Amino acid sequence: MPAVSELTDWASLVLSELNIDDKELTVRFVDESESQALNRDYRGKDKPTNVLSFPFECPPEVPLNLLGDLVVCVPVIAAEATQQQKPIAHHYAHMIIHGTLHLLGFDHIEEADATEMEQLEITLLAKLSIDDPYQDD
Repeated sequence: MPAVSELTDWASLVLSELNIDDKELTVRFVDESESQALNRDYRGKDKPTNVLSFPFECPPEVPLNLLGDLVVCVPVIAAEATQQQKPIAHHYAHMIIHGTLHLLGFDHIEEADATEMEQLEITLLAKLSIDDPYQDD
């Protein structure tokens, strides 16, 4: 699993690129059963997934800088990294960047939104000397 410093660097890269400062997020690592339960309960998909993003909607009168929570499924990340023949650290970086973008409101439901989000991910990962994760898609 990545070190706290790596998680901080990856999330901070996103925030810096988008000129956002003074924000926090929580990253939680889970097993497949917990990922599956959360994915089923909150997204209606009864299977584990690599990362789930839960944005925090703070009432305007509460001065809190929390973006939300990322829930990372360790076994899914490891299996995907092996399947995609990439270093696991690169896949963790990608999933933290991807999840942080979701916390900021980015999504990939519509094709144009997916293209924008993926291009931003590619740009950010390149700054970490990580190859385009979508090059084989």
